Amino acid sequence: MCPIRFGPQLCTDTDAGSTREWLVPDGVGGYAMGTVTGLRTRRYHGLLVVAGTTPASRMLGLASLDAVLTLPSGARVRLGCHEWASGVIAPSGHSYLSGFLLIDGIPRWRWRIGDIVVERELAMTTGRPAVAVVHRLIAGGPVRIAVEALCAWRDAHGRQGPALTVTPTADGCVVEDAYRVAGPGFAAAGEWFRDVRYRAEAARGLQDQENLWYAGSFHATLDRPGAIAEISAWADDLEQPPPPAATVVDAARERNRAVVAGAAPDDAALVLAADAFVVRTRTGPDVVAGYPWFGAWSRDTMISYEGLFLATGRFDTGRELLRSYAATLSEGMLANTADTGGVAYNTADGTLWFLHAVDRHVTVTGDTDLAAELRPALTGVIEHHLAGTRYGIRADPADGLLVQGAAGEALTWMDARVDGVPITPRAGKAVDINALWVNGLATLGDTFATVHATARDSFARSFRTLSGQLQDVLGDHTMRPNQLLAWSLPHAPLRPDPAVLARIGAALLTPMGLRSQAPGTPGYHGRHRGGPAERDTAYHTGTVWPWLIGPYLTAWHRLGAPPGGLADVLTDAGLHLSEYGLGSISETADGDAPHAATGCPFQAWSVAENLRVRKL
Repeated sequence: MCPIRFGPQLCTDTDAGSTREWLVPDGVGGYAMGTVTGLRTRRYHGLLVVAGTTPASRMLGLASLDAVLTLPSGARVRLGCHEWASGVIAPSGHSYLSGFLLIDGIPRWRWRIGDIVVERELAMTTGRPAVAVVHRLIAGGPVRIAVEALCAWRDAHGRQGPALTVTPTADGCVVEDAYRVAGPGFAAAGEWFRDVRYRAEAARGLQDQENLWYAGSFHATLDRPGAIAEISAWADDLEQPPPPAATVVDAARERNRAVVAGAAPDDAALVLAADAFVVRTRTGPDVVAGYPWFGAWSRDTMISYEGLFLATGRFDTGRELLRSYAATLSEGMLANTADTGGVAYNTADGTLWFLHAVDRHVTVTGDTDLAAELRPALTGVIEHHLAGTRYGIRADPADGLLVQGAAGEALTWMDARVDGVPITPRAGKAVDINALWVNGLATLGDTFATVHATARDSFARSFRTLSGQLQDVLGDHTMRPNQLLAWSLPHAPLRPDPAVLARIGAALLTPMGLRSQAPGTPGYHGRHRGGPAERDTAYHTGTVWPWLIGPYLTAWHRLGAPPGGLADVLTDAGLHLSEYGLGSISETADGDAPHAATGCPFQAWSVAENLRVRKL
């Protein structure tokens, strides 16, 4: 797997270097995350971010470990890096960085101060909310190292409150009885570092300042090259420390190598990226939709299923997940998310994607036992849709097509709302919903053969326009990418027309994926920037979505291949791996050139669909 490397020019640039973000997941929904320079630019950045009862209910604990070196001359050099409300960056430890390396999923920083070189590596204990940090003297010395622990304990979406309880221990401290930090030579402190600023949050129009608690510092002497200082932090059983930090780092490296061992060289990076999203919660396996702020969403999980589970050989885990999700069915609908604080049944497509995921699992694995077990539940889904379920979702008896919509709701994947008003409501008979409906009916074979034939024939008559392009919703001719599902699903209702696909590619395809709406059409927004209302307005009205490359290339694959071939289009995704969320693919990008990445730096369905189509 090709490592990602940056030299001193980017590492010392707090603009360019601080937009490259690394992620180390813990396998249970938490993570460590930050930037190449070390500057924390998001309220979500930290070394120990702990998942709660769901992946979305995360708490930020250990925010930062700032190293301070005392050189043989007695001079003190601070390697930390923070931005303050005034805009000042101090200390400026990034200025000593000579390089950053991400290899085998392990980030490594390298600082040079004259002839002294110190490196830091970081990993998490898979299956535990536990982080391990190792500082190692590479050249020069001896040096004394102090590592200052900046702490918090607050909702990852919020900011630290006015008080924090810290209890000293023999080797460190316990914060809020929630997590423990341990290492050599701990000296307790106790001071607020006030008005830390997060520039990425400011750019998003969100709260961008908070205070962090300086709990104390760890101390060691690095007397020769190879000497290390190890610090750990963990948040489950406080009396049961993880293995030594260096052992954790080595184990994580070996584990990540094993994850990609069977992958083709060109696929290895995405296979490791996919691994970050598959987590095990208290109730079983699940999928984190995106880091750092999303939890589990059923729509995202089911769209991602084939790429995350089938393309990577996680058949048993995938089987367990499908059974778990089937248990959430209610009135023929799959629970969507608990990110909002409660289970919601508010999608018209999440359940239909579930039918697709089960069908693909059975087709790929031959797991007829699972098919038999879930068949009553899947049959119930169709029956509820035929009779009518929540939010006006029902099959029209006149033509068999699915209708959906309710006041104030946006039930398709284009679900952004501003002040409670959907930006793209798409109520009625939507092309993607009905492509999924026809596909879902087909997965159950002869049971609904008549309904399937009626819906399929009605689809062909109803959605086509004179140009061959499909209406986005009956009566709405806006060019959007949703029509691709009518040609790309395994049981798609239509065969693609190469001339139409070429027109769609010309209007929507970018190096980052497909735009959600064609430029020049009414309501198009080419930049996904600004405050929440501005970003949500642009979210599905021109913003680029990398996951859409999957349906686009699959439609072309049914015809042979797009002009230039599949690999030519996928090359662009490979080049993106070092631009934003390192080693991964972002949620979104600007619709207008240069199509800078936006949204979550690490997004499940972006990675999954790019990985899936590599297997075509």
